[in-house]
Amino acid sequence: MNQNINEVKIVDFKRYSSIHIGGIKEVLVINELGDYKDYQIIGRGNNLLISPNCEKRFAILGDSFDYIKEENELLYVGCATSSGKLLTYARKNNIADLEFLAKLPGNLGGLVKMNAGLKSWEIFNYIHSIKTKDEYILKKDLDFSYRHTNIDSIIYEAIFNIKRGFSKEKQDEFVRMRDNQPQMASAGSCFKNPKGDFAGRLIEAVGLKGYRVGDMEFSSTHANFLVNHQNGTFDDAIYLINLAKVKVKKEFNIELETEIIIFE
Repeated sequence: MNQNINEVKIVDFKRYSSIHIGGIKEVLVINELGDYKDYQIIGRGNNLLISPNCEKRFAILGDSFDYIKEENELLYVGCATSSGKLLTYARKNNIADLEFLAKLPGNLGGLVKMNAGLKSWEIFNYIHSIKTKDEYILKKDLDFSYRHTNIDSIIYEAIFNIKRGFSKEKQDEFVRMRDNQPQMASAGSCFKNPKGDFAGRLIEAVGLKGYRVGDMEFSSTHANFLVNHQNGTFDDAIYLINLAKVKVKKEFNIELETEIIIFE
């Protein structure tokens, strides 16, 4: 691995984050293993809502952690590798079970950290182990659940079991499923689906589908997507999130839990 020295770059989160909200901040680019407990890894900013006033220290993994290699029927993937790059590799090398990455944005580290996926397909279904700064940890020794992992340290590498037989049909099906989602600036699904129900259905049922405050809106295409029409603000986004929580709790006695990660 090419161990380039760490560097700092200036990031405008209004441009960098997928929801197009946030201020201008210094971000550490990590290119070597180490202890960065004072930093929050943010990947490509696809599921983040960051206040312009947030004082947290942010970091991303650099090019040293952007790689894919096969060894002993295992696939080793650096956590700065994009989902698109990994999907392309799987397709070219006839590797099955990663088709669900189609049109799922982000770097591998973020996808693993939130156990990302679509409906019943999630990345931990196929993971063998992960690498932290100190060790490799087998999946059976990790605490993970739907859209959640309890991993405190930075994940530098994910290792997958290799099964041959990439399915173009599966990939096309995932593309179709995601084409039903809004194609506007958003942070992806706003809330996790409650057990046995769908957050989008609940938001629509309490009358918030298409509900807009300023430039922020619960999308009229899919109610569980909080979209930014152009100049949406952090405060307007938080207002809508809290409004949905209150209304769904009152109507259905269900506590909505955000899938978006919020830094205030």
